[in-house]
Amino acid sequence: MKNTQRFTSFAEFYPFYLAEHRHRTCRRLHFVGTSLVIGLLAYIIASGSWLLFLAVPLAGYGFAWAGHFFFEKNRPATFLHPFYSLLGDFVMFRDMLVGKVEF
Repeated sequence: MKNTQRFTSFAEFYPFYLAEHRHRTCRRLHFVGTSLVIGLLAYIIASGSWLLFLAVPLAGYGFAWAGHFFFEKNRPATFLHPFYSLLGDFVMFRDMLVGKVEF
């Protein structure tokens, strides 16, 4: 499947998303980035440090994109499928936690 493919549902997109994350290190970097995003959001809400919202995309995308550029050697799906890709990050995070996707 090409990254330019159109998807009509997340269920249709997710297999493509997983195929773009075959390299174990890339998946692990996504996991770290998503963990940081969750932690940052919890801290922001608890502390009221709203300016830290600026760090959320850097934390999440910084790790994820490094995984794509240096390990997968592909273009992140975020560029053409931003909403499905963001959802895919959290679904893959959950799937890694429960052992459905290899960590």
